[in-house]
Amino acid sequence: MRLKEIRNAKGISQLKLATDLNTNQNTISRYETGEREPGIAELIRIADYFNISVDYLLERTENPHINK
Repeated sequence: MRLKEIRNAKGISQLKLATDLNTNQNTISRYETGEREPGIAELIRIADYFNISVDYLLERTENPHINK
């Protein structure tokens, strides 16, 4: 998952992301290290937060844009 790469590129800390997504920093850290996998609802919230596609977040495409 590209979460850490995207978060760092946007200059957002784990704590800020966690606060904005109404979760805790430890959860974000575990997502980034692969220690824990987000569920579907969390993936959608993260993708919506960064305005990217879930497929891009999950490294299934190199296109970050949402196809409508």
